[in-house]
Amino acid sequence: METVLDIRFSRALRLMMFLAVAGDREGSPPLSSAQLAHKLNTNPSLIRKLLVPLTDEGLVVCVKGRTGGARLGRPADRITLAEIYRCAVGDKPLWAPSPEAEPVCEVTTHAGEYFAALTAEAEQAVLASLGDRTLADSVRELRRLDADRAQRA
Repeated sequence: METVLDIRFSRALRLMMFLAVAGDREGSPPLSSAQLAHKLNTNPSLIRKLLVPLTDEGLVVCVKGRTGGARLGRPADRITLAEIYRCAVGDKPLWAPSPEAEPVCEVTTHAGEYFAALTAEAEQAVLASLGDRTLADSVRELRRLDADRAQRA
């Protein structure tokens, strides 16, 4: 059986990093879904789907029309990675439980409840870690990695 990994958070974070970097340039226009799709190597309709919850939460502002596009809804230092994560994955749990089995022993009787608690605890740890990081922190880290790479070259 093939496992499919969820890449919505990764794509949403990259999209937000592109918007943050573009917003750093004075007078830069909003980025269109076509421009963002090209940068993310995907199609504009997927970008528009990613933008909906980000826009609903005020993390992104979208302007329609030929000269429209997307830009950050507030400064990058006021957007946490936890907010981006929540927009990207919604209420989908971190892990999916296996199907319930007939309760014939302590494992089959309590495994589902235990797994639900474990999942909630792990998700809280993920959100806490992401909540301590801002989009601005992420852009600074990318720039540091780029400077390190340039020094090695």
